[in-house]
Amino acid sequence: MTAVSGPRPERFSAPVTGDPSRILIVGAGLAGLFLALRLAPRPCTIISPAPLGQAASSAWAQGGLAAALDPRDSPEKHAADTIAAGAGIVDPAVAHLIAQEGPARVRDLIELGVPFDRTADGKLALSLEAAHSMPRVARVAGDLAGKAIMGALTTAVRAASHIELIEHAKAVELLQDTNGRIAGAILKDRHGRVSTFTSPETVLCTGGSGGLYRVTTNPQQARGDALAMVYSAGGVIADPEFVQFHPTAMDVGLDPSPLATEALRGEGAILVGAKGEPFMTNYHADAELAPRDEVARAIHTERAAGRATFLDTRRTVGGHIQDHFPTVFAACMAAGIDPRTSPIPVAPAMHYHMGGILSDIWGRSSLNGLSVCGECASTGAHGANRLASNSLLEAVVMAARIAERIGNEALGIAGASTGLVPADLSDEALQPLRTQMANHCGVVRDAGGLAKLLSFIDQTEHQHGPARTVIAARLIAAGAADRLESRGGHFRSDYPQTQEQATRTFRSLPVTTETVSEAHA
Repeated sequence: MTAVSGPRPERFSAPVTGDPSRILIVGAGLAGLFLALRLAPRPCTIISPAPLGQAASSAWAQGGLAAALDPRDSPEKHAADTIAAGAGIVDPAVAHLIAQEGPARVRDLIELGVPFDRTADGKLALSLEAAHSMPRVARVAGDLAGKAIMGALTTAVRAASHIELIEHAKAVELLQDTNGRIAGAILKDRHGRVSTFTSPETVLCTGGSGGLYRVTTNPQQARGDALAMVYSAGGVIADPEFVQFHPTAMDVGLDPSPLATEALRGEGAILVGAKGEPFMTNYHADAELAPRDEVARAIHTERAAGRATFLDTRRTVGGHIQDHFPTVFAACMAAGIDPRTSPIPVAPAMHYHMGGILSDIWGRSSLNGLSVCGECASTGAHGANRLASNSLLEAVVMAARIAERIGNEALGIAGASTGLVPADLSDEALQPLRTQMANHCGVVRDAGGLAKLLSFIDQTEHQHGPARTVIAARLIAAGAADRLESRGGHFRSDYPQTQEQATRTFRSLPVTTETVSEAHA
């Protein structure tokens, strides 16, 4: 590591203030809003960088929510599919827990007004997605699940008297006392004004890291800030190298990339080349319904060989795409593509971060006073390759468990606290980093590319300071460089085999009481 010549972090201090019972929730996606509602009547405050329902990855989710809701299905089957997809590092206990509690959480969402699709006889209409052995994905209007769920939760949150909203603000650092306990967060509003918010329990629900990549389906603001904040505070980060690339982002030159939902392939859409020739059977026996990492690598291989790739919905979905998949249809038409008459150009895009802040089955991080929920967390549910539509499920299951624990747990009280706030990385510096991450830590990786990437990250930090985006990018790249095998979403062309012994990755700074005290001096 070279000495930093860029902007130095700025220190902020906070006394013990505020409501000693009020919970701080950072992030306003599905995890944050569902958690806030479940905390009633305990007071809580939600920090949202935008008006509720906007700029949250949850609202963009097209797939739906997976749960064993069919009489022929079972939580045991769902858990088995989850474990199989995770390529050896899913925690079986967590997989079973989430599958067991999933149906009840779907019923909670129905009570909140989420209009899941129904069959003619009034039952939930369940869809089949890749690597699921049964149709178990509950949807809304085909591909509007995320938007509909967020709409229902937003209405409920705005009507809840126990919930305070702070919109147009983001957490830029955690507050930490001399014993290492998290005491709240440092906030920055849209005008750049900084304030502190103290709380006996802070819950990070900040989403993923897709904005670190040039091609992503995530909001650009999702840049792994929570991982960097927790790592810098001495918390444990788990499996950061495991990034899921959605195979079928629309290749239409937009940032972020619109998504062609996996449900299209579930209904028979096929991947084809420029002349309409199918190619997935050359790569996997399950063709279009192979696990996401297999499909993403197949498309990557075709494109790397100079062959264009398309998703053809014309034969199986046809003219129904306008009604059954309105989000996809609208995105195609806005890009000048009519999917009823032409195939959709597609490419892999960074979609979901399986790694994240280490969490136990009750949402506790490794730092006292800090819980984590949703995509920024690593519960062990997703392993090396998330099973389709398990992310919304995990978010609501873990949010409910955190609310149950906090409601029954005597929370500690932190002392006077401080935090160091680094400068943001300018857009001029961010875009080259995103390009380097896509080029060298993408669908296919190797030692030479990862070494170049890590050198570039060091140079960026030297020039611009220890921005959160730099720290988050290094966590992912360093994890990928250290894992000398291919497993799930992590594929090394120089280590294509999967090691017999499956292991997880854990990364943390060596923080002790003495070093924390020195940092606060």
